[in-house]
Amino acid sequence: MSVGPRATSRYLRFWRAEWARLRADTPLTLTEDDLTHLRGLNERVSLDEVRDIYLPLSRLLDLHIGASHGLHRAAATFLGSETAKVPYLIGLAGSVAVGKSTTARLLRALLARWPGQARVELVTTDGFLHPTRVLEERGIMHRKGFPESYDRRALIKFLADVKAGARKAGVPIYSHLTYDIVPGEFQTVDQPDVLIVEGLNILHADDRAASPERMFASDFFDFTLYVDADVADIQRWYVERFLALRKTAFADPSSYFHRYAGLSDDAAEATATRIWQEINEPNLLENILPTRDRAHLILEKGPDHFVRQVRLRKL
Repeated sequence: MSVGPRATSRYLRFWRAEWARLRADTPLTLTEDDLTHLRGLNERVSLDEVRDIYLPLSRLLDLHIGASHGLHRAAATFLGSETAKVPYLIGLAGSVAVGKSTTARLLRALLARWPGQARVELVTTDGFLHPTRVLEERGIMHRKGFPESYDRRALIKFLADVKAGARKAGVPIYSHLTYDIVPGEFQTVDQPDVLIVEGLNILHADDRAASPERMFASDFFDFTLYVDADVADIQRWYVERFLALRKTAFADPSSYFHRYAGLSDDAAEATATRIWQEINEPNLLENILPTRDRAHLILEKGPDHFVRQVRLRKL
């Protein structure tokens, strides 16, 4: 284990090999076929990456989850009463195109294979985006993904309900194909053992956006992660993904982005770069990146999309 350059840092830094050793004897429970279904477009997640990075992480989280459940049992014993089952909440933040969704899916798959964590669910904050109609009415369609584009009160109510042990809490369904909320459709979250919440701004805590109770989404998480990378690398991954989507999701005539399907390579690269520079990069620099050091654990990726360093906040 190596410590960062500043002795006063509240994080412990681990290079890849150091972190991999913390796997101990945790068995590899995923196969190459599993990875095919879990990895995102143009992401290069290998079984070695799972073994070196995500198995130690799942072991750490399982230990935290077990300790949390132990505290709940102790509190119930002290109070002499049964308490509602409360899921362990994991928040996962980071930029567009950095690989949050793949990380979330990997953690869900690994944690679900630990004894006693059979029900692990995953939701994204995309479902709490305001519908396109609302964004257009407010003149902020060009700021989709920025904090003000979300129904933050609905998100906080959902998290509060889950943490209160509510049954069948609902999350609106978001369609990446139509780029909008699907009217009348919901994902139901019914007291899982673990709930992973993935989103751009889940660590954001801006007083101007506070609810009347001055609560933030980050108040409800038991453990938080941030997927980090150099901004130039994330831009390159975003452009690569945009180019790949022309032949997949964009090719569907019902896709909101179908107009980009026929672009040449040069035109598509220029369009993706412009969108990145006008929307995604400002959101990253203004709202997302400043929340990085609020996370309990930071996964720092190198140019090849593989995690090269892990930072774990000291207890």
